[in-house]
Amino acid sequence: MSELASHSAADAALDATVQTDPASLRRSVAAGAIGVFVHWFDWAVYAYLATTIAAVFFPAENQVAGVLSVFAVFAVSFGIRPLGALVFGPLGDRIGRRRTLSIVIIVMSISTLAIGLLPGYATLGIAAPILLVAIRLVQGFAAGGEFGSAASFLAEHAPRARRGFGVSWLEVGSLLGFLAGSFAFYLLSVSLMPEQVTAWGWRIPFLVAAPMGVIGYVIRTKIEDTPEYRVLEATGSVSRSPISELFRTNVRQLFQAAGIMTMMHVLFYAVLTYLVNYQTDHLGHSAESAALLSTFVSLLGLVLVPVFGRLSDRIGRKPVLVGAAVALLVSATPAYLLMQTGMVGTVVAALGLSVILSAILGTHAVWAAEIFPTRTRQGGLSIAYNITAALFAGTVPFFMTVLITATGSLLVPGPYLMVAAAIGLVAALSMRETAGTSLLQEQDLGAGAGVPRTSGSVAGKGNS
Repeated sequence: MSELASHSAADAALDATVQTDPASLRRSVAAGAIGVFVHWFDWAVYAYLATTIAAVFFPAENQVAGVLSVFAVFAVSFGIRPLGALVFGPLGDRIGRRRTLSIVIIVMSISTLAIGLLPGYATLGIAAPILLVAIRLVQGFAAGGEFGSAASFLAEHAPRARRGFGVSWLEVGSLLGFLAGSFAFYLLSVSLMPEQVTAWGWRIPFLVAAPMGVIGYVIRTKIEDTPEYRVLEATGSVSRSPISELFRTNVRQLFQAAGIMTMMHVLFYAVLTYLVNYQTDHLGHSAESAALLSTFVSLLGLVLVPVFGRLSDRIGRKPVLVGAAVALLVSATPAYLLMQTGMVGTVVAALGLSVILSAILGTHAVWAAEIFPTRTRQGGLSIAYNITAALFAGTVPFFMTVLITATGSLLVPGPYLMVAAAIGLVAALSMRETAGTSLLQEQDLGAGAGVPRTSGSVAGKGNS
């Protein structure tokens, strides 16, 4: 049978497989999104408790040095992620999405639990910060495999007509985790005295996050692997060397995905993290009002991200993401100029940037997933996401601060976002429209044995 006929038969089998009941689809979404929820919950808690963690794990002689040390540990966990992506991404292309999702979430959960139980400097001395660094390294290494695994899993489980909507819940999970972490910090602040938070209260969010990870592990082990991956298994088309195949045949897609993810990372951290410091340090707004605005921005994103994901199913990925890139390119500097006019201007500008961010979050993951063949999808997504995260995500507050100090201009974030928008726009314009297309490409079945077996493989199974 010809490759074209084999491809058509595989597509027909896949379309039949993914027509599942809503409950099965919800389980798949939960399995894909819960890991990013746990990750971002931990991220937010660690960031908000930086001062407390500095007091617990680093010598008390210099508080500033202690806080900087905590954020250095934070940065190290970002730096190790590309290595995790290089391991877990190709691993998922070799052994399946479900297995790597399960490995990643259990490693992250054990690491989070270890942080919550780790004695401080007063008990262990210099061993305490060393162990903290080691645990964060393990945690960051595992986190390097989370996005690529989850995005591939969700894209391959979702019906093609609603794939954008399905994958958008990955970013809903990240926003929920961010908000949950912020709320946990708020509860600690209003429920305990500062000395109680330092003595033991800071451990509570980390101890709570660990069982959530275990729940995610159980959910992920109960879900079958994706229909597309099972097609590769059934046809003998699973890549034996996905990392070398990725760099040999899919470098263009890797750069395209990296381009749109660079735009996403820079805007995400500019709006959801740095904007709080920008308001308090440069605009004179209170910490309470800045935190409240950050909450509203995140809540708006929770509503709009799946809306834009669904819109991309209807009108295409390119119109949504190109439109968002153009909007950011045009409005970034005026938005920061508007912030100089007062609190009302800050709110309007922040909400406008949030709408643009929501459009990008609702579209970038599904589009990046669709441009890669199934044989190298998880590796490509993992590497593109984590290398750009290491280079452009955690560095946003640092570069913003340095540039504002060097130039004396509070408008610096605007041109910075414009550069990111230009990178994303170039990448998006170079990408083909993929909405409604098959995730199986010619590269996937070219080395296979033909039509997938229907007995005990794909067509005979559901997604439950």
